[in-house]
Amino acid sequence: LDDKDMRLVTLCGMSAVFAALFGTPLTATIFALEVISVGILHYSGLIPCLAASVTAYGVSLLFGIAPMRYSVALAPLEFGLLLRVCVLAVVCALVSIVFCVAMHKTEQFAAKAVKNIYLRPFLGGVIVIVLTLIVGDESYNGIGTDIIASTLGEGKAPTWGFLWKIVFTAVTIGFGFKGGEIVPTMFIGAVLGCTVGPLLGIPAQFASAIALGAVFCGAVNCPIASIILSVELFG
Repeated sequence: LDDKDMRLVTLCGMSAVFAALFGTPLTATIFALEVISVGILHYSGLIPCLAASVTAYGVSLLFGIAPMRYSVALAPLEFGLLLRVCVLAVVCALVSIVFCVAMHKTEQFAAKAVKNIYLRPFLGGVIVIVLTLIVGDESYNGIGTDIIASTLGEGKAPTWGFLWKIVFTAVTIGFGFKGGEIVPTMFIGAVLGCTVGPLLGIPAQFASAIALGAVFCGAVNCPIASIILSVELFG
């Protein structure tokens, strides 16, 4: 394959894995096209990425992997609610900035403070263990889909959970462990919305759904994919 085809195959691979993991083939298609260059959408990859996404999604269903789907009660649409949602969106933007800065600064600090590439993840693991003992449970050690479901279904979230998740994720990835940043942004957004929403007069579950998409958008710079993600996750 030539260079152009290699780039296209890479986009298809990104779309396929995203679709298989989350069960959101349309989001996966647009995300791969949108995230590769901020402000530029590569339309030439639309059909190939869509084909890859739908195929991977179908295969994941054959293996019994359930797609991420949540039922959220919608609040009555009125002007006051829209204003409060705008305030929530600003908070989400600020938190997404904190998340991105924390990720980059932690990685830079770890690389500068610990030169040995084998000692670095060992110390990172020790820090995660200490943080887990401080928190008192393992809510922030995994992908946290159970907590996301709790915020969206019951309107319940751990106190300061979004900040803890930022810290855990920044230390884990910054000190050399391999992992994704997409699900943590969903976790952070869902918990943030569930916490801040009621303070603004927005139902907790509804605010959780909005913030999940908003923090995801702020962290990955993909507004179109974020809108489609909300449709595919929440109907």
